Amino acid sequence: MTAQPPAFDGGITRDLLMSGVLREQIAKAMPHMRLTTDAERAASLRAILDARPEHGDGVWVFAYGSLIWNPAIHIVGQRIAHAVGWHRAFCLSVSMGRGTPESPGAMLGLRPGGTCPGAVLRIAETDVEHELDLLWRREMVADGYIPRWVPIADADGRDLGGAIAFTINADQPTYCGHLPEDEIVGRLATARGRLGTGAEYLFRTRDGLAAMGVIDPFLDRMATLVRERMAAE
Repeated sequence: MTAQPPAFDGGITRDLLMSGVLREQIAKAMPHMRLTTDAERAASLRAILDARPEHGDGVWVFAYGSLIWNPAIHIVGQRIAHAVGWHRAFCLSVSMGRGTPESPGAMLGLRPGGTCPGAVLRIAETDVEHELDLLWRREMVADGYIPRWVPIADADGRDLGGAIAFTINADQPTYCGHLPEDEIVGRLATARGRLGTGAEYLFRTRDGLAAMGVIDPFLDRMATLVRERMAAE
């Protein structure tokens, strides 16, 4: 009996990432989008590891969106942190996952300026290459993000060093940071794909931070606007 590939509906899992199904589905949904090759993805990951600012007992990954509530990678620790010099915004247009070509959604990215409250996830040293490979299969299917080391600080402002973060690539056609807020609110209120809705993505991110005692006024305001739009619809 032939083994069936892992289901895509319902969320991102380790099995889904390892199977390659996620990439296949993105290719089908967006045939005109250029996806990164395996060699390009491996080279991107190697460049990040070569630029690693410190070596020791593992690496930090900065979580500001769905990584907060569904990391799908093995971690040995988590703590509240801020990315210094960056802020979150709904600036990545998506036509599958949490949107469709007919009704695209919007997901979070990091843009330059300000600070971004979130969490850092610790990957053990022995797991770094394998777990980061899974993370790259999730975040670097295309060129919507630019991975980089960003400075992070704890809740009291103490320097924690650097963490890997996926910052937005404003030079790609998937960038939607120029859209008016009302249009982004409309996308979050109505877009739906095989991973769920844009509204769920927003609410779970806000609630995941709140569960750690972190309140983000931007996410709170967007959640209020999206709920009002959904009620009006």
